[in-house]
Amino acid sequence: MAFQGSLAELHLPDIIQLVSVSGKTGVFHLSDGQHTGDIWLIEGRIVHAEHEELSGEEAVYALAIWRTGEFRFEAGVAAPRQTIQKTNTNLLMEAARRLDEWRVLSKKIPSVELVPEFAVLENREGQINLNTMEWLLLSKIDGHRSVRQIAAATGMGVFDAAKLLYGLVATNLIHLREKGGGAPAPARPASGAAPAPSAERVSQPRSGAPIAATSPPALARLTRLRDECVALLGPVGESVVQKHYLRARGEIERGAGPEAIEEAVQQIARAAGILKGNAAADAVLRLLKP
Repeated sequence: MAFQGSLAELHLPDIIQLVSVSGKTGVFHLSDGQHTGDIWLIEGRIVHAEHEELSGEEAVYALAIWRTGEFRFEAGVAAPRQTIQKTNTNLLMEAARRLDEWRVLSKKIPSVELVPEFAVLENREGQINLNTMEWLLLSKIDGHRSVRQIAAATGMGVFDAAKLLYGLVATNLIHLREKGGGAPAPARPASGAAPAPSAERVSQPRSGAPIAATSPPALARLTRLRDECVALLGPVGESVVQKHYLRARGEIERGAGPEAIEEAVQQIARAAGILKGNAAADAVLRLLKP
């Protein structure tokens, strides 16, 4: 009789413990929507695991924090290779520790399918010191990628990426939103790939004419300032720049004047101070000078 059920009712460490005590050989198949994973056992001992781009111990740990999904044990299936040397006890103790830690992380990161975005606070001052891994993670935030996708893009496990993001959310540097909600900034296309449609292209007049040919001088200046700010701040600041560019553009199209541009640049400068320090903020403000 097949051993199968819901991960919401019985967590993976407990399931594996039951099977390993019986000395079974086979594979656990796990699924949660589009996401899948497999864990192989030989005579009750975990010897190999695979989950998307992960394998070995990290795959076990990533699967162990699943709170939903289904599992099915297929007996008698040989492992394709051995990547795990730890004993089940040590492996499951670490998995249980991460599961406990994930319960804390989930208070601010309830789902790894949420999309991180930079949060710009009106009254925020000062500079935040970030380590190398935090900068790497921030550089992958583009308004499109989910927490899971950002982890993959940085080569981190989802758990490790979530731990870094937890601190950034707690300090209000970023916030999370559902996929498809709000107005995400366009992703930077991969080398050799066709460019993704930018917000500027989406907002073109219905005639299809280029923006520069039909826009008032204020929009042309705003577009130039946007490009200069992106060049100054790089990928880490691109989504913040785009956010304020879109807001100012909408105000100009409704009849606002140069004050909309100045406000956008002031907001970008505040964000630049948080992300890259006072020198970057001053450089952004200098762009307003003729």
